[in-house]
Amino acid sequence: MSPAIVALLGLALLPGAVAAGPPIGLHPENPHYFLFRGRPTVLVGSTEHYGAVLNLEFDYVRYLDELHARGLNLTRTFSGVYCEDQRSFGIHGNPLAPAAGRLIAPWARSATPGCANGGNRFDLSRWDEAYFARCKDFVAQAGKRGIVVELVLFCPFYEDSLWTLSPMNVANNVNRIGGVSRTEVYTTRHADLVALHETLVRKIVGELAGFDNVYFEICNEPYFGGVTREWQYRIAVAIADAERGAPYRHLIAQNIANGSQRIERPAPGVSIFNFHYATPPDAVTANFGLNKAIADDETGFRGDADFTYRAEGWDFFLAGGGAYDNLDYSFTPAQPGGTAVPRAPGGGGRTLRAQLAILKSFLEGFDFVKMTPDPSVVRDPLPGKVTARAMVWKGRQYAMYVRGPGLSTLTLDLPAGQYQVRWLNTKTGRTESERVMNHPGSLATLPVPSYEEDIALGIHRM
Repeated sequence: MSPAIVALLGLALLPGAVAAGPPIGLHPENPHYFLFRGRPTVLVGSTEHYGAVLNLEFDYVRYLDELHARGLNLTRTFSGVYCEDQRSFGIHGNPLAPAAGRLIAPWARSATPGCANGGNRFDLSRWDEAYFARCKDFVAQAGKRGIVVELVLFCPFYEDSLWTLSPMNVANNVNRIGGVSRTEVYTTRHADLVALHETLVRKIVGELAGFDNVYFEICNEPYFGGVTREWQYRIAVAIADAERGAPYRHLIAQNIANGSQRIERPAPGVSIFNFHYATPPDAVTANFGLNKAIADDETGFRGDADFTYRAEGWDFFLAGGGAYDNLDYSFTPAQPGGTAVPRAPGGGGRTLRAQLAILKSFLEGFDFVKMTPDPSVVRDPLPGKVTARAMVWKGRQYAMYVRGPGLSTLTLDLPAGQYQVRWLNTKTGRTESERVMNHPGSLATLPVPSYEEDIALGIHRM
């Protein structure tokens, strides 16, 4: 390990990088949700494929403008230690696959040619200040638009071909670091790599200390590629150490599993537990008792139907989740405003983003901090494959989502009272039916308006 890397372990905050207020945090009254700029918050995104910062060809301002215009408030981006090539995963126009020589990473380029994806090799003892300027500007531009950034520090190398592209691979740097197999990169077996990782974490966290709209994920999908639990603990501690003594600390997220898994022995200091492709949303139910935020922060390899991703988001939130984000392949370096026709394993586009904005607006119409998931409010059997999920503040507010066609009536157990009942079209945001109901108590059978794939219901005590 070079003396320069050792010296960098002690880097502190940049001058003037002091947060004006606390960064996004868990809501103190209900930590399944967030508090952001003084307001209870759920996070909803439709994200480009994670290359907004590391790909110099990607115009992230146009991208963020589109998210803001559609009312979304979450994006996810990779740090630059991992990238892909044009063939990876069948994604056409992949932002995570920069053209030759167009990868920008935290480390400066050396004078030595020979990087696998173009340009000179990296010098892991020197930072690329242009990278950090770009990263900070991305977060700042997002913050101006009320968008929260999940910054993903590391990602496993799914194939040998991806490891050959990383600046940390010995073939791509001049420091003789990274002469290991891809399955040993994120372990504690190699002291020089661990020191490199911890130094990088401290640098990134220090650079972004002054922003209120960012949180840090330890590693994307650590259940692939040999990532060890011990290494994840080391990174979590490095994040916390980087902010020791600071007036505020940023949230730490840990990616747990694809689908669902009961969480055991999470990394220290973790406040957000991320799942991918979490449908049905069993991950929320299994881990709700931890009283932390549960997120479905990636989905997108399930075809191009808008319903697939719309329904996954609705189901996840109505089960008690706090954040949802799908991969949106309509964002490409050539069309960063999200107008490309997706040629990828998933979908995306303005229609889907508009539908996700409807979901976010629906949730924001409730005092969701006071609500908890309660499927028992539904009292009659549901036909076929129909499901009905409910978030409840008993006797006050009921948010419900019906998925699957064929439901004509819905019987609910409601206390006596006068309620406003509104059925919402999840595709258009149109109110399909609205009335005032004077309910004597016990069971209430509500007629369900005609719908095709899904429909939402909001009930508020008057």
